[in-house]
Amino acid sequence: MPQQLGPDIENQILAALPEEEYERLLPKLEKVHMEFHQTVCEPDQPIEHIYFPLNSVVSLLSLMENGETAEVGIVGYEGIVGLPVFLDADSTTNLAITQIEGEGMKMKAADFKEEANRQGSLQTLLKRYTQARLMQVSQSAACNRFHSVEERFCRWILMNHDRARKDEFVMTQEFASQMLGVRRPTVSVVASMLQKAGLIRYRRGNMTILDREGLEAGCCECYQIVRKDFEQLLGSNLRNKMGQN
Repeated sequence: MPQQLGPDIENQILAALPEEEYERLLPKLEKVHMEFHQTVCEPDQPIEHIYFPLNSVVSLLSLMENGETAEVGIVGYEGIVGLPVFLDADSTTNLAITQIEGEGMKMKAADFKEEANRQGSLQTLLKRYTQARLMQVSQSAACNRFHSVEERFCRWILMNHDRARKDEFVMTQEFASQMLGVRRPTVSVVASMLQKAGLIRYRRGNMTILDREGLEAGCCECYQIVRKDFEQLLGSNLRNKMGQN
């Protein structure tokens, strides 16, 4: 049975909708728990549901023929999983898996497509979100090419911290190596460096953020570029709506 979002935890796109549009979507939304490492969307398979993460985080991965993976996108409360449906595609080449366990709202792809095709705030928000996601992918490609593993790891931790909105979350070294496209021993060395510097505490697959400012100082410029772009494209919509209430 569809459930209403709680007042203290919202998906930014849903929260930015005018009340009339949100009320129309609400019966088609179902609140779900998204488990760690849960497959949300498989490559080259029909997209059956669209997900609006609340406090969960989903990673979008590109798969190589040899089985290796690299993260090409990350989605949290600021966006949706299943964006290709908005672009009139029925499937995607990426694997989407839950990176940080939490709650989300899901909607049948057919219902989402019908709503997204209406002229209204949802369509406008999705266009802006699409632009932000394209920028995220292009910036990530440049980051992977020009910046060190240490800088990339700091950026990745901060991106997860932003979306999880809590200082402690599950993060295994194996998973981090898959996301960053590096070997597990490399992640172990970098995590140890950050821990010795007092920036994080990492124990038995649990990551705790101790010094966010230190992580920001240690990461590359890509983090702020992507964050600023999302805030410019989507943040104003949420602020405007909240100002009307």
